[in-house]
Amino acid sequence: MPAVTHEEWLRRAKSLHLSGAHHIDGADEPGGGAAFAAVSPRDGQVLAQVADGGAAEVDAAVAAARRAFDTGPWPRLAPAERGRVLLRIADLLQERRAELALTVSLEMGKPVTDAHDIELRAAVNTFRWYGQLADKLTDESPHTAPDALALVTREPAGVVGAVVPWNFPLTLAGWKVAPALAAGCTVVLKPSENSPLSALTLARVATEAGLPPGVLNVVNGEGPVAGRALGLHPDVDVLAFTGSTAVGRHFLHYAADSNLKRVWLELGGKSPNIVLPDAPDLDRAAATAAWGIFFNQGEMCTAPSRLLVHSSVADRVTEAVVRQARELRIGDPLDPATEMGALVGEAHLGRVLGHIGTGREEGARLLTGGERILAETGGTYLEPTVFDGVAPTMRLAREEIFGPVLSVLAFDDLDEAVRLANATEYGLAAGLWTSDLSTAHRVSRALKAGTVWVNCYEEGDLTVPFGGMKQSGNGRDKSAHALEKYTELKTTWIQL
Repeated sequence: MPAVTHEEWLRRAKSLHLSGAHHIDGADEPGGGAAFAAVSPRDGQVLAQVADGGAAEVDAAVAAARRAFDTGPWPRLAPAERGRVLLRIADLLQERRAELALTVSLEMGKPVTDAHDIELRAAVNTFRWYGQLADKLTDESPHTAPDALALVTREPAGVVGAVVPWNFPLTLAGWKVAPALAAGCTVVLKPSENSPLSALTLARVATEAGLPPGVLNVVNGEGPVAGRALGLHPDVDVLAFTGSTAVGRHFLHYAADSNLKRVWLELGGKSPNIVLPDAPDLDRAAATAAWGIFFNQGEMCTAPSRLLVHSSVADRVTEAVVRQARELRIGDPLDPATEMGALVGEAHLGRVLGHIGTGREEGARLLTGGERILAETGGTYLEPTVFDGVAPTMRLAREEIFGPVLSVLAFDDLDEAVRLANATEYGLAAGLWTSDLSTAHRVSRALKAGTVWVNCYEEGDLTVPFGGMKQSGNGRDKSAHALEKYTELKTTWIQL
């Protein structure tokens, strides 16, 4: 896309029409009259009134998905046909990439350039990748005795409930929706009440691309109401959730209290980023550590929020991170020069500030940041924040903050680094910086994390799975492994 100026993004924002109606059975549905305001963290302005769904709307969406699965064409199409529809969705998302990037930026506060270049690229690639994969999967025919034939087939699991957060509203929706559709399932998507508008546009794009009615439905609403109704619904066969560990526990309870639906969880993180003295480039390690914690305003489950650095190089690395934090350009997400935008809303900003206050009270040393800024804009902006002198028992080192707050912990030897890295209830991701190949392998094996990045961070593509260990969840998004969540294995034994 040619470079777009700040003024042009502002002009497009003024002319952008955003509808907050549910999308059920292939059409927009205004709901029963209840609504809530979608407020932009950029400036506190209302973007749209969003239909507020409850049990009735969830029932309608699940009924549409059940009809589409039980009697509709989607599960019965040849996989190549389903793949072609997913490819068409990817094409339409690409055509509307700038509009969707603007929507994401306005509703959750990330810089519009990041929304366009990273978020929308990921969403487009996800639908395209699963569209291309749809007819590449094979069943099995194990070798048996000569008088029998055994078949092992994968069948679509049924109606999928997907509940996704606001920090990457289209990327994470795509990670659930695309493989579920490729498998032949139908979906009811419940986006976060902080970012419903981009998900609704995704559903309309999918309908325009030729997805049959009822195959993808989007219901807005609050988690304790609409999310709970989806989790408890007896006609939902699979529930896929990305969000906090606390809410993930609720979905497990909902499954136990209803139909024992399978629940797949991608939850919180408190990811360590270990820097050893023999890192191939300490300056690059520091720059990546700063980028990792401040990208997307720190609102990432994989954010490397614990920087574990060897005491011999701790001062050098920490000073470089602090310097970059102070140089970061914070401001209007619609300004292409902005490097860090607004946190998602007032309530979340208050929680992050509470963690910063707790860190000070517990004795950590605040090196930079820690204050709200640009309050006069009406937006929810926070300075990039770095603490050192953090003890592993402090809440700064144990609790997920989900904001631009870095905790620096020093260590003296490799065994201590691994102990510190694993001293958390989470196990989503980790980073390691070393030039020694043996160290890279040994430490990667010792780290209890679903993804380990060596001499990089947040790298990868759709060919590799993503998910966590321990209280960071179960199951995997991305790659062909994601289809395991949305399919059932069936054995057929034929006596010849």
